[in-house]
Amino acid sequence: MNNRRFARTAGWLVLPCVVAAGLLAWYVTREPASPFEQQQATSFDPALVTRGEYVARVSDCVACHSLAGKQPFAGGLEMATPLGAIHATNITPDREHGIGAYSLADFDRAVRHGVAPGGRRLYPAMPYPSYVKLSDDDIQALYAFFMKGVQPANQPNIPSGIPWPLNLRWPIALWNGVFAPTATYAAKPGQDALWNRGAYIVQGPGHCGSCHTPRGLAFNEKALDESGAPFLAGALLDGWYAPSLRQDHNTGLGRWSEEQIVQFLKTGRNQHAVVYGSMTEAFNNSTQFMQDDDLAAIARYLKSLPGDPQRDGSPWQYQPVTARSDVPGAHTYATRCASCHGPDGKGQPDWMPPLAGATSALAKENASAINITLNGSQRVITAGLPDAYRMPAFREQLSDSEIADVLSYVRGTWGNHGGAVDAKAVGKLRGHTDPASSSPIILHMR
Repeated sequence: MNNRRFARTAGWLVLPCVVAAGLLAWYVTREPASPFEQQQATSFDPALVTRGEYVARVSDCVACHSLAGKQPFAGGLEMATPLGAIHATNITPDREHGIGAYSLADFDRAVRHGVAPGGRRLYPAMPYPSYVKLSDDDIQALYAFFMKGVQPANQPNIPSGIPWPLNLRWPIALWNGVFAPTATYAAKPGQDALWNRGAYIVQGPGHCGSCHTPRGLAFNEKALDESGAPFLAGALLDGWYAPSLRQDHNTGLGRWSEEQIVQFLKTGRNQHAVVYGSMTEAFNNSTQFMQDDDLAAIARYLKSLPGDPQRDGSPWQYQPVTARSDVPGAHTYATRCASCHGPDGKGQPDWMPPLAGATSALAKENASAINITLNGSQRVITAGLPDAYRMPAFREQLSDSEIADVLSYVRGTWGNHGGAVDAKAVGKLRGHTDPASSSPIILHMR
């Protein structure tokens, strides 16, 4: 009797487990619906291909999917993750290694939902939580460009370096269910067309939050639009601190006008700053190619995002100082830095950026200041011409303690209040960063 009761009880327990397992298997292997399921794109209007090229520029697809000296969009870029290295894939129309066999619906699911043909989940290093906001028209144009405006590259993809079982991809479906939105951008009725266009670019194709929004414990962006205070509030990523794009006076765009934001995105510089770090690649291959109306829209949207005085601290004000050689780092600054950035820290706008009031000298995170001092900056390419002024690398000229001293001096002078830099922090970044290449990735499209 007891055995029969146990068997009956076990049967009732097994049944819901089997049902739950079946539902889980269905959920993690399903392919999201696409509005293009029945649409077969067999020919492409040249105007659509040209439009797709522009969408690819705005979306900065080249940043991850191209390497210097290699065929555009052939993949290969190594990206470090907490689980191991992954490599960007070949997205040329090569049918064997690329996306040449993708239908429009396949392409849509990969770009907007992170699901490749067969239900294979893409790692969220692919910014599909942002790209999901792309409009149907932009997806069609982007597909046309990659199928007809890009040359196929017979370049095999590099396998992931993430070990088993961490490389199992089905849990990504669960991550998506919690953190990835599923809807395209919907215009806010209370805002005008310019604001909405800027919000669309920043949140969607521009995927600005991928770098500038802090991430949670599950490596998710803490907010994906202006409804969340962390959105674009600044984040540490790959040895750089991507500053706030909100109206923070010290660490954001609070002192920038809309016109200065446009100037920075169009020319790579303004009176406040010059592009460097990861932003250099975004400028070289994306923002400088954007239409003026779109840049104005981005500026309008960013200027609408309020800052956080409690997080940002007391507003910076310039404080002149008398040169002193007895302060640690002052002599190094005078001999190594002042010729470009000025004895007064004000730089030579719009060519040599000021260090007085610079975000890197006011942010609590010191990674950007250390990284660019160690490794220098990439060439800024404007309208096809390389910048004549490039921040040099000092990793061979200065020790960890010398770099820490000079950065502490900069971050504590002229009213800057970013805080001192420890030599151990310099040594840590020295160990896992490399000098910036003087030959940056520059994508020459059709």
